Amino acid sequence: MDFDGFFAEQLQTVRDEGRYRVFTEIERKRGAFPHATRYVNDGTQNVTVWCSNDYLGMGQHPVVLEAMHKTLDQCGAGAGGTRNISGTNHQHVLLEQELADLHGKEAALLFTSGYVSNWAGLGTLASKIPGCVVFSDALNHASMIEGIRHSRAEYKIWKHNDPEDLDRHLSAFPAGVPKLVAFESVYSMDGDIAPIAEILDVCEKHGAMTYIDEVHAVGLYGERGGGIAEREGLMDRITVIEGTLGKAFGVMGGYIAASADLVDFVRTFASGFIFSTALPPAVAAGACASIKHLKVSSKEREQQRDRVATVRRKLDMLGIPHLPNPSHIIPVMVGDAHKCKMISDWLMDNHGIYVQPINYPTVPVGTERLRLTPSPVHNDGDIDRLINALSDIWSQCELARGSVAA
Repeated sequence: MDFDGFFAEQLQTVRDEGRYRVFTEIERKRGAFPHATRYVNDGTQNVTVWCSNDYLGMGQHPVVLEAMHKTLDQCGAGAGGTRNISGTNHQHVLLEQELADLHGKEAALLFTSGYVSNWAGLGTLASKIPGCVVFSDALNHASMIEGIRHSRAEYKIWKHNDPEDLDRHLSAFPAGVPKLVAFESVYSMDGDIAPIAEILDVCEKHGAMTYIDEVHAVGLYGERGGGIAEREGLMDRITVIEGTLGKAFGVMGGYIAASADLVDFVRTFASGFIFSTALPPAVAAGACASIKHLKVSSKEREQQRDRVATVRRKLDMLGIPHLPNPSHIIPVMVGDAHKCKMISDWLMDNHGIYVQPINYPTVPVGTERLRLTPSPVHNDGDIDRLINALSDIWSQCELARGSVAA
């Protein structure tokens, strides 16, 4: 077989469909984010980043940087091993305690990323609980889907954010069958929020465990940044809360928070935890500092809500279509892969505005979009430049204006 020929043919198909992904090489400027330097050909370009998941700018916050510098000087660069073999640093323990407290749980467990925490957490629970059946929301993240598939447990997919359909699926199984319901709080592409209380009512009716992914909510919602479940007073009713340290907390890593026994169970049996080198201590210290800060400071969350509302209002004034939702994520709808990529390139090349095109398979064909994530560090000038540039390219491409139905 001509392996390289096969690879080239498949890649060309993706290019022809307008889905080929080109990485944008940037250098974030300490203290100046969302402004960054883009490296292109033999030169550089100043850009404003509008698609970062560093939702609150905590990756640049002085308390985070100070904690990381201090720990780097104390501990060096890496953890030195897996958590089982010399890799459990004091900073890991402190961070897990902070996360357990954030979510009102007995314990928490760190992973190297949110992807791994979902893959290992769901995969371990579903595979090790005898006869477990998993019920997965139709729009769950790829990491959750992979964890469920990896477990080889039986699974059912229920309609997105539809407690009645979940109830129908759960009712099809006898009461004695172990059931695990997996869903997210904030869905990252449409920005919609799950009806958590109604889902929990259904789960409790059937005696099902619940696993919620709060990666796009932790740090952003709730009095202390515990997520949508904290905001709605529901954390105590959820079996497992999963989150990330790489978005609103501004660093990297993932985690689960649950009962002490459940966390110990995953710690003991999850290969994705057992065989992975631990997070660098400086990273853990930075995450811990970020969480502590956001537990007591609401300023960043309030500023972000103001920026999000401002962008939405100005998009509406010019008829730039975006999905209405109650979250911080603003999907500007294009509906064509080639146009979406072209608009993204034009914004970057002509205005230094970096917003990544979102195409299939991340979203369904025909729903291609630009995903905007306004943050506290975007000022009025940044917003005006974005809105004016979008209006310009919308006119050039003769794209429809007006509202988009939810």
